[in-house]
Amino acid sequence: MFRNLGGDDMTTSDTKPTHSHGITELCDAGARLYASALRLGRIARAEVEPAPCLMEFALLHPDPDDPAWLRPVPPSTALAQHLHPIEREILERRRHSVELTESFEPFMDISTLGPPSTHAITVLEGVNRINAALDLATAECRTEVLTVQPGGGRTEHRLSKSLERGLSVIHRGVGMRTLYQHTARHSPSTLAYAERMTDDNVEIRTLEELIGRLIVFDRTVAFIPASDDDQVALELRHPGLVQYLANVFEQLWTRAAPLREEVKYEPTSLGISGVQRSIAQLLVEGHVDDSIARRLGMNVRTCRAHVAKLAAALGSNSRAQLGYLIARSGILEEEQS
Repeated sequence: MFRNLGGDDMTTSDTKPTHSHGITELCDAGARLYASALRLGRIARAEVEPAPCLMEFALLHPDPDDPAWLRPVPPSTALAQHLHPIEREILERRRHSVELTESFEPFMDISTLGPPSTHAITVLEGVNRINAALDLATAECRTEVLTVQPGGGRTEHRLSKSLERGLSVIHRGVGMRTLYQHTARHSPSTLAYAERMTDDNVEIRTLEELIGRLIVFDRTVAFIPASDDDQVALELRHPGLVQYLANVFEQLWTRAAPLREEVKYEPTSLGISGVQRSIAQLLVEGHVDDSIARRLGMNVRTCRAHVAKLAAALGSNSRAQLGYLIARSGILEEEQS
């Protein structure tokens, strides 16, 4: 009876076949043999050698009367044995979830007191998200829109989008003030946009040099670019930041000239125009042609043409000499006076 507990007749564990599957994926041989054992009430031990999983999953147990036979464990009993640890784990997780809920419940009441918090700075990535935020702010605007649009003439696509937003604002009686650079006066598309936006609540002025792009709605939310390629913008809702930007706009506005009025440049004693004087100032500050053109809203070729005229007026033969002659000529002091 105990012969299989030792000696040469017992198969070593190294040669026993194994099945790498779970009980929910019982192999065909195991399913067939277990069903046969249930029908007959027992099954020969040798017969189940192809399906060692039956013993591993405790679906069969040794016959106490004959070690050569195995008896099947009733399915209900086997199911209960395998479900018990799962149910215990579920109960433990439910208990843990209840404890978590009870721990955070006191703080839920605190977080609901007062108005909901608003992000002071929100980073907007991608043109679609930026436009969606602008469209929402436009729809919610009730009093005034302030915009700074640096650069020269704008593309028709950008002007079309601006026109759509602008008309939706002024039709509700909302005021709108826009700052362009002087170079935009020579852009047919910008002038056409200005004609479409003619309204008592709309004012457009130009200035020779501006800060970066800025849009302020109702002095409660502002948008500024956060990258040179216009793919990232910042939505600002901190009252201090928005008010500061609105004050910057007002300072620029008082120095700007209405779009429909002619800008009069008073040349210096050397016959240098206002644009060339601005370029001279930026040259003295160390800016290169690309930077000057971008700040004054003109293309690089036009900027270089003005630099050439400035050099000719001052008698300069090199860029280094030009900076020295600008400082010596006194044209920048004439602008200040």
